[in-house]
Amino acid sequence: MIVRTMALAGGLAGAVACSQFPEYSQQYMQRLGGAVDALGEVVADFDASAATAGLSRAEALEEMKGTAFLARRGADMGRTFTRFERLSADLAVLQGNGPFMRAYYGSRLTDREIARAAWSAYQPAVAVNFAGLVFAGVGFVLGTLGVGLLFRLLVWPFRRIAST
Repeated sequence: MIVRTMALAGGLAGAVACSQFPEYSQQYMQRLGGAVDALGEVVADFDASAATAGLSRAEALEEMKGTAFLARRGADMGRTFTRFERLSADLAVLQGNGPFMRAYYGSRLTDREIARAAWSAYQPAVAVNFAGLVFAGVGFVLGTLGVGLLFRLLVWPFRRIAST
C-alpha cells in the first residue's frame, strides 16, 4: 500500500514537472531568438569594421594582437562568433516547431545563459492544452515507473535474504 501511494505521488510529481515543458521551451525559444538577434548585431558590426579595413573576419581577428587587451578582445570575439553560429543553428532547427518537436530536439535547448534567464523569468502554470496534457501523461507514467523501480531496487536485497 505504501509503495503504491509513493508511486502515485511520484507519478503526480512527474506529471506536474513534465507538463511545464511546453511553456518553458516557449520561453527558451523567445530568449534564444533575442540572443541570436543581439549577437547578430555584434557580428555584423565586427564584419563591417573588418570589411572597411579591407580584411576578412579571420584576418581582422589575426590583427587583434600586440597588446594583452587586443588579444583578450580577439579571443572574446572568437567566442562570440562561435556562440552566434551555435545559437543560430539551434534556432534554425527549433523555429516553427511545436512542443513535441522541441522535446525531440531537446539537445538544442542547452545554452546555460539562456536557460538560466528563461528559468528565472518562468512562472509555472497548469497547462490544459493538448501538449500540456500529453506531457503531463508522460510525466505521470515516468514518475510512477521511476518511483516503483526505486522501491523495487531498495527492497530487492531484503527479498533475497527472506527467501533463503
